[in-house]
Amino acid sequence: MDALSEVLRAVRLDGAVYLAAEFGAPWCMRASYGLPGVHRALRPGEHVVYFHHVTEGACRVRLAEGGAPVELSAGDVILFPRDDHHLVGSDVHLAPADTDALVSAADLSDPHLIRMRAGGDGEKTRFVCSYLIGQRALLRPLIETLPPMLRVGVGEGPASGLVRELMRTGVRESASEATGSGSARVKVAELLFVEAMRRYVATLPPVGAGWFAGLRDAHVGRALSALHGRPEHDWTVDALAREAALSRSSFGERFAELVGEPPMVYLTRWRLALAAQALRAHDEAIARIAERAGYDSNAAFGRAFKREFGVPPAAWRRLGRA
Repeated sequence: MDALSEVLRAVRLDGAVYLAAEFGAPWCMRASYGLPGVHRALRPGEHVVYFHHVTEGACRVRLAEGGAPVELSAGDVILFPRDDHHLVGSDVHLAPADTDALVSAADLSDPHLIRMRAGGDGEKTRFVCSYLIGQRALLRPLIETLPPMLRVGVGEGPASGLVRELMRTGVRESASEATGSGSARVKVAELLFVEAMRRYVATLPPVGAGWFAGLRDAHVGRALSALHGRPEHDWTVDALAREAALSRSSFGERFAELVGEPPMVYLTRWRLALAAQALRAHDEAIARIAERAGYDSNAAFGRAFKREFGVPPAAWRRLGRA
């Protein structure tokens, strides 16, 4: 299995399609994960990926801190991998509407889906908003590489029909109280995110740096797939170099140049990220988790874990359950 699939498989995701909006031009709103009354509080170490899917009409989006706006049309998805505050509207240079007032005026009769209508009498734009939450350390390979705002034209190409159906399903499940609807909402958001990542990888230039560039590289990509596929294996630089079909020195240089850190540093951080999730997922003994992460002693594991996450393993477990 490729490294992207393994990263996404490892993350225990939560999330939903939670907002269905219709705006008439002229309009502008400020958006972020922190829309009042919408989401549960993030636990320590969690990260949110926030995205919109335009289902009808067109709009513009730009980061709240400035920069050039991005044009979106029906079928487009835009992701905010690091939850940067942003403006959405027919004209993003208008003064944004008060977010609290928009939510207060929305249809809140459904506890799972906000239905919002606002703006003027001009051209209509409809879009839905989704989010995914996962452990920051496990999402790190993705979110550190992606730009702060990523448009993916998923309305084009062979998967466009699938994406439209996913969004319809997401809105339908968000309005449902049926058994399993919560899991379905998370899966819809996850599948949309996966499709966006695939499209992004496909559009990357042949020359570049970052985790996705490493994934596409014929040599480093094989090493990433190997270590993500078997993170508990007793990997060495030599063994990973053989997977990559490169000499030890060439592999080390190429991996660090593309991924941004040496292969064994990357592997150590990934193992610790998996351990961090395991600590919160169940009551397995810390010694067993430490062993899977490649540590022979609890003390060594505890020191490495605290360097990475700022607290000892037992405290991390307690924080996740508070």
